[in-house]
Amino acid sequence: MRAAPQALQALLVLLVLASGLAHAEAPRAWVDREQIVLGETVTLNIQAEGATPPDYEPLRADFEISGLTSRSELVLADGGQATRTLFAAALRPQRAGTLILPSLQVGAERTNPVTLRVSPAPAPTPAGAGADVFLESSADDPEPYAQQAVGWVVRLYSAVPLVSGRLDQAAPEGASLRQVGDDAQYTRSIAGRHYNVIERRYLLIPERSGALEVPGALFEGRGARGFFDDVLGRGGTLSAHARVQRLQVLPVPEGAPQPWLPLHSLELSYRALPQELHAGAAATVTVEMVADGAGSAQAPELQLPPIPGVRVFPEPAEVDQRVVDGRPRVTVRRQFSLVPSAAGEVELPALEMQWWDVASDRARTARLEPARLTVRPGAGVPGAAAAPGPGVRSPGTGPATGDGGSAAGPAWPANRGWILATAGFAGLWLLTLVWALQHRAAGGRIDAGNPAPAATAAPADPAALRRALDTGDLGDVADALCAQARPPAADVDGLRARLADPAQVAAVDALQRARWAGGDGPTARRQLREAFAKGPRWHEHPEESAQLLPPLYPERTATNGTR
Repeated sequence: MRAAPQALQALLVLLVLASGLAHAEAPRAWVDREQIVLGETVTLNIQAEGATPPDYEPLRADFEISGLTSRSELVLADGGQATRTLFAAALRPQRAGTLILPSLQVGAERTNPVTLRVSPAPAPTPAGAGADVFLESSADDPEPYAQQAVGWVVRLYSAVPLVSGRLDQAAPEGASLRQVGDDAQYTRSIAGRHYNVIERRYLLIPERSGALEVPGALFEGRGARGFFDDVLGRGGTLSAHARVQRLQVLPVPEGAPQPWLPLHSLELSYRALPQELHAGAAATVTVEMVADGAGSAQAPELQLPPIPGVRVFPEPAEVDQRVVDGRPRVTVRRQFSLVPSAAGEVELPALEMQWWDVASDRARTARLEPARLTVRPGAGVPGAAAAPGPGVRSPGTGPATGDGGSAAGPAWPANRGWILATAGFAGLWLLTLVWALQHRAAGGRIDAGNPAPAATAAPADPAALRRALDTGDLGDVADALCAQARPPAADVDGLRARLADPAQVAAVDALQRARWAGGDGPTARRQLREAFAKGPRWHEHPEESAQLLPPLYPERTATNGTR
């Protein structure tokens, strides 16, 4: 029986080799900023398998190319190791307009085209221009609504090479602030001097209406000055301080749709929609939502409405958060497996989401139009009966004959190799399970009268819960909550039984409704932030509150004071 795990590993290797699905990913190209001003540079990034550099020649018609760099790493792929390389190039456009970076050759593959918008008008000269180093910061909306995601950008300008430094942006009172994405680096000519610019992006979310004062960013560092600067005692110390800025936060309008979702735009679309379905078989539908002006934590949950006669199995959502034109933009893609129960016609109902247009100050509705699909018969399900063809045996009949009159058995399906492999995999899995149970029965028993000492639990990390509430999905939030308990709770029900604060219990219930009962995800996040702001409150004697199974219904208190 001890050979079962080795046999299982061997079968897995054979399955991978037989699948034929192992292939290198196509190279991916993107720019660190999608809109720039003529005279600035933009960084083109290309990630590809292997170490063959891209052919940049097609770009020279519209760009000056400089600063070619690359960074390689070893990654695990298909049971082995592969080299993945990130190539970077600084591009300076030679003309304004909407420029298309063409597909570039990288070894035997080609990259995707990339669109770049180049503005002809020079950007306003920032305050502090002419100094060796200075800072500027700005918000994409000076008068946002409460709980609106605001893009906050800090730019560090340096006319001398930086050897080291630290850039800090403090969070204002009454708002959350966190960095999003990686720093963008480019060059710009201002007041006759050549500056290197480091652009750092943040997500600012005001919690309440009224005046909001955002502290100025700070920079302290050292620059590589010339020889005469050191002789004259000026050294290489550099510092800069951005000015304090004030935003006027507007209250949530009366009658605004709930849940409250302030955005610049919201689009819904089908990224994948099958032409037809088959009864009893799963087909995939992919829905995409693009929310301009929202972070990943504010994006509403994507759910399909109930479809009569069809079972719907959602997959975890794929979330991509970026900063475009100085403000956050989140793209959510989610796949749904549809399994119709019978042949016929089904209709995917319209999907609607209400949101508030912050530019026009009015409520709007994003709508995904209904789609009608044909369900073809499937084997062994209602409406799937078909007349037996030649060589196929019907129930209760004798041997079937083909055109030549000879007996013919049922034909093997085209994927019989996978059927045999799956059966073999299942058999080895059962052998492994039996071996594990025997091993545990022989040497893994624990004396109930003298239990093994419990491992010392690590202290809870409150920052992990805050990160999950800001950037994770609802499942990540639930995992982070369970990890706050010591020892960690096995599930949300176990966590709930240990909590002593009714507000925290109510917040956990709101989370569960948002996950499983169509509740409001953003509202649940806000409720959790408020309830757990000072950490969880536990029962003094958790063993008294813990139960093997949580009660199906809470206890009711009788009017006479007895239970």
